[in-house]
Amino acid sequence: MTAPILSIRNISKSFGGIHAVRDVSFDVHQGEILGLIGPNGSGKSTLFNSILGQLPPDNGTVEVKGTPVTGMRASKLNRLGVGRTFQQLSVFPQMTVLENIIVAGQEHKGTLTSRLFGPPDAGLTAAADQMIEFFRLTHLRDTPAGSLSFGQQKLVDVAMAFMAGPDLVLLDEPAGGVNLTMLAHLKERLIAYNAEHGTTFVVIEHNMEFVMSLCTRIVVLAEGAIIAEGTPAEIRANQTVIDAYLGG
Repeated sequence: MTAPILSIRNISKSFGGIHAVRDVSFDVHQGEILGLIGPNGSGKSTLFNSILGQLPPDNGTVEVKGTPVTGMRASKLNRLGVGRTFQQLSVFPQMTVLENIIVAGQEHKGTLTSRLFGPPDAGLTAAADQMIEFFRLTHLRDTPAGSLSFGQQKLVDVAMAFMAGPDLVLLDEPAGGVNLTMLAHLKERLIAYNAEHGTTFVVIEHNMEFVMSLCTRIVVLAEGAIIAEGTPAEIRANQTVIDAYLGG
């Protein structure tokens, strides 16, 4: 079997006497769409931030494509092909959709000197337009991002995360605050991107229906530990998962 693109081994994180994450281990394989779910306070965000180097774990290791990355800064993870989105939007409201996506691409292209003395768009307009077209935002290309609906801004935010051509993207609550119509569009575009590019996704999310219809495999946390792992159908039927959510 091909080595995992992301490997989590025995990650633990405590705050004072509270064990937020306890000895969590799992692998993510190339091309998967993995969901990470759990009731409030289950440790999802702490685990996510430990994977991404924002919170150094107390114990355990993280590897990306076989390279140890435990505690590595986001800029270095980006160079290894890891992208992410945040719960809070990272778009620049005064800039157009096109300008936002170009700026996201510039962070990963060339050197500081080339960015200072090269063309203003760093030669990224064509690639940004392709991303805009893929997410079906062409009619909004020259519109300031701040004037878009929240769901449209989410699409721009996701497009920005993909401008570097990452192999692995961690999506932090992409469904949060998005209406049902835009949510269906976002899900369809993510599935299409995964199919066309083979990009691997790890999705942390509260919206169970969104996760169940998007993800190929799901890991469930409760009280900081994994209580179940399997296909959406297996998770739906798992009594331990049902009890954890009803109890939360």
